[in-house]
Amino acid sequence: MASISSQSTHSSLAELAIIFLRLGLTAFGGPAAHIAMMRTEFVEKRHWLTDSEFLDLVGASNMIPGPGSTEVAIYIGARRCGWMGLVLAGLCFILPAALLVSAIAYGYVRYGHLPHVQAAFYGVKPVIAAVVASAAWALGRTAWRASDARATGVLGVALSFLSINNLIILFGGGFAVVTHRVLRREVAVSPTHFGALAGVALALIGVPLALAGVGTLAAGPSPPALFATFLKIGSVLYGNGYVLLSFLQTNLVERLHWLTLSQVVDAVAVGQFTPGPVFTTATFIGFILAGPAGAFAATVGIFLPAFLLVAVSGPLIPKLRSEPVAAAFLDGVNAASVALLVCVSWSLARAAIIDLPTTLLAGIAIILIIRYHINSAWIMLLGALYGWVAFPMGRF
Repeated sequence: MASISSQSTHSSLAELAIIFLRLGLTAFGGPAAHIAMMRTEFVEKRHWLTDSEFLDLVGASNMIPGPGSTEVAIYIGARRCGWMGLVLAGLCFILPAALLVSAIAYGYVRYGHLPHVQAAFYGVKPVIAAVVASAAWALGRTAWRASDARATGVLGVALSFLSINNLIILFGGGFAVVTHRVLRREVAVSPTHFGALAGVALALIGVPLALAGVGTLAAGPSPPALFATFLKIGSVLYGNGYVLLSFLQTNLVERLHWLTLSQVVDAVAVGQFTPGPVFTTATFIGFILAGPAGAFAATVGIFLPAFLLVAVSGPLIPKLRSEPVAAAFLDGVNAASVALLVCVSWSLARAAIIDLPTTLLAGIAIILIIRYHINSAWIMLLGALYGWVAFPMGRF
């Protein structure tokens, strides 16, 4: 990671903390929306990264288990301010959501139900769909520039719509571009190239397996047991909040009998409806099972693998770019990552754009984002306000 002067380090750390605290408070809509907002912040607004560099970080986050958007935040922090930035960016992105989810969990434990959020999300969801669609368009222009990457992206979209596993699409895209460029003799294969890929593979496989080997430390839902359980989940979980729901059901409902399925669904809903990382679902569960200490233990457990994996893989990404075969592999993974983003955008649009008002909201949001570069957080706030006004008036 690049070395920088002490004065610029302190200045950059303060700026980094402020930006990610703000994103942690305003980044609604799940990982795809978070990544779109980060691209706006760090590529378009601050020019800390190019689209190609940003795509490398997104592609790398998709290849490791854990919360993808949080891992992108940690990668950016590491790129900007080294090890301190790595830790600070991740903590500042997670902390606002964890505190908010803990407050909601307190109300849930006390009153037995969740706050009513349907009205706000009637207006927010079309904006989120617009944010993700605009990011997919912008990133696609970079990731799909080469003909083989473009073909890989189109095939990735088709496979994603057929519900093929995301990892198959990502790694398949990487190997497809490598194979094409080797056959066309655009890149030469050498033992050094295979050594670089093997080193990355060992790092990305070995760390999760080592963390997943931690055993549950107690029979009941104590803070140590919650830490160990969520450390396992965070070490092996690829995918979105719906995949997390499956893991939680298997581990906490069926195997450990700590929660009912209804409680798990409520926890995932809180993670989806609050800003910041969806994996703060673990914070909610930890709180209702063991209070504030349980919330802290579960949060640390599920996010710790992300910090460790980024710390291991982050320094390798620039080196991969200098190796032709590894660079071709990253190009394929990036093309496939955009394909997944396109499919997420389509799914969000189908769920969010349900009538004329939501259609108009999505259209206005796209114009404000692409044409006028308005911060998406303000547009989401306007969407939420519209939802609160429209909901009781029966406009939908």
